[in-house]
Amino acid sequence: MKGRIKLNKEMLKYALIGGAILGGGGGGSMELGEASGNIALNYGELQLVDIDEIPNDALIVTASAVGAPAAVDKYVKPRDYVRTVEILQENTGLKLGGIITNENGGAATMNGWIQAAILGIPLIDAPCNGRAHPTGTMGSMGLNNVPNFVSYQAFAGGNAELGNRIEGFFKGDISKTAALIRQSAVQAGGLVAVARNIVEARYVKENGAVHGISHAIETGRKFYEGLKISPYDAIKTVASFLKGEIVVEGTVSEFELVTEGGFDVGRVVVKGIEMTFWNEYMTLEVNKDRLYTFPDLIMSFDKSTGLPLTTAEIKKDQEIVIIATKKENLKLGSGMFDHKLLQEIKPIVNKDILKYI
Repeated sequence: MKGRIKLNKEMLKYALIGGAILGGGGGGSMELGEASGNIALNYGELQLVDIDEIPNDALIVTASAVGAPAAVDKYVKPRDYVRTVEILQENTGLKLGGIITNENGGAATMNGWIQAAILGIPLIDAPCNGRAHPTGTMGSMGLNNVPNFVSYQAFAGGNAELGNRIEGFFKGDISKTAALIRQSAVQAGGLVAVARNIVEARYVKENGAVHGISHAIETGRKFYEGLKISPYDAIKTVASFLKGEIVVEGTVSEFELVTEGGFDVGRVVVKGIEMTFWNEYMTLEVNKDRLYTFPDLIMSFDKSTGLPLTTAEIKKDQEIVIIATKKENLKLGSGMFDHKLLQEIKPIVNKDILKYI
């Protein structure tokens, strides 16, 4: 995409589905994304801006949500997303020149829409990552490798009626502040809205997933083109568009999910093909032969409707379809090429990662 895309209900429809698909099992629910997108569009005119239109020295903030999608008491409202930007500005005094989302996902692709609409901040087509990822540091565009970088992170969320409502601000090492945000999500009931990591636009141009949101919109457009024929054709069309394949279709014979430390961790088995996940799908194996490894994209769909299914939405005995594509076919931020971050996956899902990358 070059120039600007006027965001409307049709673009939201495409962004929701395309974002969910590029979430790779994570990235939040489409219900939350739809609610956020509609609030933003109902507030006023909203455009998706090409980052080339943004001055190199403009300050860009990342909008995200952090937590475990399957957490029972998760509670984040649109106001929380706006509040995080307000907290960040109150504590730094910096003027923001743009906002980006941390990743693609059913909810995540719409991160920043409400803030942009209400606060008048340009919404930029350059997410930190063009697919979803489990840890905040993975979506920090390599800032963890910038010497002496100071991370500012503001958060808000939780249900006040349950005594879980919290908001706050952290300043310091990016890994430490990201860990504190994750702990805050646990205390809030499983999820918090976050505004974090103010950087110049020049850094985003070099390290972000430029045109990652328009890629989600085009992915969604292809889905609906296929859906005119059938749910299966919608899935097949998306797999082709992403230069991937349909790996398997069938019944979920085994499903395990544990929510711990603010993450959903588990495994899915269909016709003997095993997928592990840490919020997002991490590995796909056939008879212990590894076919796909994060940041490759592995994604599940409901066979009857064709709709994408996150790992938090999978159920045993469900009929699903799995597609996958290699990382080279995605728009990825620099965090996806950091072996120090990718090696964190192994102890979580008990699978080797680096030897397959």
